[in-house]
Amino acid sequence: MIEEIALQRGHEIVCRIEPTPSLPEGKEIYSPEEGFQSKAFRSADVAIEFTTPATAKENILRAWAQGVPVVCGSTGWNVAFGNQVAQTDDDVVVKATDASALPKNWKFSGTPNKITVLDEKGKTMLVWSSNFSVGVNIFFDLNKYLAEKMAEQPQYTPSITETHHIHKLDKPSGTAKTLAEQIEDELPSLQGGAGGRLPIESIREGEVPGTHVVTWDSEEDTIVISHIAKGRRGFALGAVLAAEQLNR
Repeated sequence: MIEEIALQRGHEIVCRIEPTPSLPEGKEIYSPEEGFQSKAFRSADVAIEFTTPATAKENILRAWAQGVPVVCGSTGWNVAFGNQVAQTDDDVVVKATDASALPKNWKFSGTPNKITVLDEKGKTMLVWSSNFSVGVNIFFDLNKYLAEKMAEQPQYTPSITETHHIHKLDKPSGTAKTLAEQIEDELPSLQGGAGGRLPIESIREGEVPGTHVVTWDSEEDTIVISHIAKGRRGFALGAVLAAEQLNR
């Protein structure tokens, strides 16, 4: 779907990497071992990475080794600089202490739903988001605004429910974790959420693209905001738009 949208918007696909390479419809697809080392990959202006929690980190490092920036939408994976983003201010220089940390003098800035990494020359080398959907990012804004209001209304108790297809590997979803972190930022008493004090219910059923519901409950009433994805196209379009911004 990302390829389809990229082509519709006038871009060229120079390399495709899959865990099990094949030749569908005359399109050459590389294995990870061959693809990242290929001349085709090195010619790319940007790589778009949507894989699994177990492979995302290594894919990013392999792309960086070839000087190729990455737009990453994989969730549920941990790397050293990713963990530090939530604990530090923007534009902090991170010095590598092991292979999983940022290269020396690279910088990152981060919010609960977005990480940006710049190299020593100021070139953007990574844009990560827990969800690239335009609608979800508006939903993030609504969630943050509501949490700000609720900081003054302790009678309300928040909870989150997320529903996805049975193939999704991480639980809770990255989007749900972002929603929880936004709420925790406004209600410090709830810190330790995303599976800790702030309840997140994860449901895996059928082929559901993604539904997220934030509920604030009190003895008097209940407030609910939700986002329901109708398909995966919105996620793919958002990733291509991010790649376009990165390459400007």
